Amino acid sequence: MWNQDSNDYKPNAAGRTEGAPGAERRPVEEKARMATLGASVCIKGEITGSEDLTIDGQVEGKIDLPEHVLTIGPNAMIMADVAVKSLAIFGTVIGNVKARERVDLRNSGSVEGTIVCGRIAMQEGAKFIGKLQTNDKKADAKSHKGDKDKAALAPVA
Repeated sequence: MWNQDSNDYKPNAAGRTEGAPGAERRPVEEKARMATLGASVCIKGEITGSEDLTIDGQVEGKIDLPEHVLTIGPNAMIMADVAVKSLAIFGTVIGNVKARERVDLRNSGSVEGTIVCGRIAMQEGAKFIGKLQTNDKKADAKSHKGDKDKAALAPVA
């Protein structure tokens, strides 16, 4: 049982106790927000949300989490276009991927499609078929500066 002297439980107006033994009371905003779709879950359609997501099942359609992290589990089969902040792939993705910050393709992971990302890391054994475009802001700034220099040297007609 629980210790009656503990402040974890407080009786309400009906005399019943609230809370769980040792449970910490925190506002929802302080808790890490993360959702999980298990291996037996199959979704056809669009997934959007405002929290990090782990998928270990099947998804067909579109996944849009532009400000959050998506983890594709080892059992996952994703046939969708994906737009996220950051992506870790342990399973299979067939479709176009846009990750604003980073894509981490693990040795058990595979992607077939176009990847557009800030940075990419691929472990030995990972499979990738498609096109890769990295959006390195520092490199973009240098290439644009070079374009201005070339324009200054070009003859004027």
